[in-house]
Amino acid sequence: MKSCKLCLTILLFFFLIDAAYIRAQDSTEQRKAREIITRIDELYRSKSSYSEMEMEIVTPHWQRTLKMKVWTEGKYKTFIRILEPKKENGLGTLRIKNEMWNYLPKTNKVIKVPPSMMMSSWMGSDFNNDDLVDEFTLLDDYHYKIIHPEDALEDLIYLQLIPRQGLPIVWGKIVSSVRKSDYIPVQDKYYDENGNLMRIMNYRDIKIFDNRKIPSVMELIPQNKEGNNTILRYLTASFNLELKEDIFTLRNLRTPEF
Repeated sequence: MKSCKLCLTILLFFFLIDAAYIRAQDSTEQRKAREIITRIDELYRSKSSYSEMEMEIVTPHWQRTLKMKVWTEGKYKTFIRILEPKKENGLGTLRIKNEMWNYLPKTNKVIKVPPSMMMSSWMGSDFNNDDLVDEFTLLDDYHYKIIHPEDALEDLIYLQLIPRQGLPIVWGKIVSSVRKSDYIPVQDKYYDENGNLMRIMNYRDIKIFDNRKIPSVMELIPQNKEGNNTILRYLTASFNLELKEDIFTLRNLRTPEF
């Protein structure tokens, strides 16, 4: 009887050690996940920014490239002015919090984008209007954890992100991969609520802009539109600038001053 009790005590001891090890491991991975998510959230965001971009839109039937200037302030304000092609010069988009307006210079009209149109394409690209007004952060608005896929690459870390309940986020799940060396994002996979893969975002061509190292190219590939993809390229970028408040106004959208 004493021998049985001793065996049970030893088994319990090792069980408790294993449980403590698993908890410690989980805690370490969660801290690392938080560190990575914070890094991703802050990668392109800043107090303010100005950038010049090129957007290449590819479909099975046509292809075009837009050049634009983009100003941002925090995560709530964005102003975009199209420069090229010539026929679309002057087109503008203003976003303040979850509201958005487009300016059409040919008709000299400012049109507010209704909620029903937020999932519609922006400028014919694979990005939608909702992508431009996204005010959510991975850190605050998603449950996140490190995962270990069977097909994982040695030099990458993988994270699963699930939106918190009650938020108007269209994705059921996002799986992100980042480089182990510096947590620079490599790829995001977006799934709907039924677990279907809907789009893939690839990050590449890492460059340094204003002392910040970022992927300068983002390629969005929808999985439900064969032959479509949109490539967004940063040409220049500056961060934490002193911007004039007049930039983010309807008056500037209609009468360009910047």
